[in-house]
Amino acid sequence: MSARRIIVGIMFAVAGAQQLVLAAVAESLRWLWAMFGVLFLIAAVICFVNPENTFAGMADILGFLFLTVGVWWTLRAFMERDENPAWWVGLIGGILMVVLAFWTSGQFFLQKSYTLLVFAGVWALMQGITEIFRAFAMRSLRNQL
Repeated sequence: MSARRIIVGIMFAVAGAQQLVLAAVAESLRWLWAMFGVLFLIAAVICFVNPENTFAGMADILGFLFLTVGVWWTLRAFMERDENPAWWVGLIGGILMVVLAFWTSGQFFLQKSYTLLVFAGVWALMQGITEIFRAFAMRSLRNQL
């Protein structure tokens, strides 16, 4: 059970660090990237400071977490539409996260604990796929320059 709590905390910490790096290199709306980075890092600190209640608390707020991430991914996709030809991948990921948010919020606690683990993996997978598409898009831009 403690490994689950640590995985959730690490997931938040990595997501927060990634958002802060993006805030440092962004040309516009740095405050928005930084705000989400700080929120993810606060969630990571809470996970590490209070590991006993982290898993139960995360299961309770899982729907809200997925809704927040889904809205952010959707906004980011629209913000990157002009620069990123694969912006639609982020949009699809955001829409899927919003759908997962509403589906997850209707689950009971016992099912939520398993849902948390599965969807933490789904979240990481969708983020990874989006980042791979973004990397190839940046590489093609570099080659064009």
